[in-house]
Amino acid sequence: MTTATIRQTTSIHKPVLVLNRNWQPINVATVARSLVMLWNESAKIVDPVDFQLYDWSDWSQLVPDRAEPFIQAVRQRIRIPEVIALSRFDAMPTQTVTFNRRNVFKRDKMTCQYCGKKPGSEELTIDHVVPRAQGGQSTWTNCVLACIDCNSKKADRTPIQACMQLAKQPVRPAWKPIYADRMNRVESWSKFISEAYWLVSIEEVDG
Repeated sequence: MTTATIRQTTSIHKPVLVLNRNWQPINVATVARSLVMLWNESAKIVDPVDFQLYDWSDWSQLVPDRAEPFIQAVRQRIRIPEVIALSRFDAMPTQTVTFNRRNVFKRDKMTCQYCGKKPGSEELTIDHVVPRAQGGQSTWTNCVLACIDCNSKKADRTPIQACMQLAKQPVRPAWKPIYADRMNRVESWSKFISEAYWLVSIEEVDG
């Protein structure tokens, strides 16, 4: 297998950041999906260096550099995009965040939601705010991170019953690139994920 073939094979699996028309990150797509959207004129490629927009006719004319990832088409090599912006609102829906242990840890930022400590993943557990013994469900709005000490103190009680206070009520998080299943973070994405975006409230993001 040649170096070019390896580069092409690897490139197919690279993630592409999807921005909505307001240039907010809403999803991560495959390279193939991104190029199809470009071809269908439902998205444009964003150059992360100068923020120039490219449609299919412009992008397909760009020749990849020797070390640049590409896809081999019938007659040409096509550069791999890193960021695309939707041209219309219904081109791709905002992705919902899967409820699982990994994403609860990400939402709560490795922090106990009762005492505020960050003891490390091995000392953190998933706590049901309303205990399962009292009918509590395993959902975004009923599960939080708790350190072992706080979890033991709370036991099978609600925070009120245990005289404990949550840092904040748990909610389903708005989608961000950190929740992507195909999470091979691309360095250029940082230009589109500002500190203001990370700190904006979920209500503002969801509208």
